[in-house]
Amino acid sequence: MFTATHLHAMIVHFPVALVLVAFVSELIGIIFKKQFYLQVSFYIIVLAGLGAVAAYLTGDAAGDGMDGGSLQRALEAHEESAAFTLWLTMAAAGVKIVLYYIKNEMRWLKILAFTLLFASAGSVARTGYLGGQLVFKHAAGVELGIGNFDSLQNDEDDD
Repeated sequence: MFTATHLHAMIVHFPVALVLVAFVSELIGIIFKKQFYLQVSFYIIVLAGLGAVAAYLTGDAAGDGMDGGSLQRALEAHEESAAFTLWLTMAAAGVKIVLYYIKNEMRWLKILAFTLLFASAGSVARTGYLGGQLVFKHAAGVELGIGNFDSLQNDEDDD
């Protein structure tokens, strides 16, 4: 059965990768003074911002009904981290959009964009870690295929 948990798992990896690639591209552009990489960073962080919204909304739907005990605390930590990552990513995209359209080389805005990208990359890593803890430590969203196991075992008994 296709659920919000499945959809979240399919969507969430794109903004994670895009945020990290945008940061690396920005870093390369700054170090080697290559405008191409700074432009790539702009387009990628805008896509990452859109993807982050989709990941947040699907994650919110996936978390419905998961409550109680250590699972609830782990889910709340992941949700808070995801919201913080969303806002950082949107802020980074917003600053990069402002820089793109004003076409003015404001040094403080460039520093702000880099700082927000750096913080977003760190925050997305933390959020991913907490999401991994939900799955691998608390088995959130994991469906056991016991019915399938039984049918496989019956097939082996027939041999």
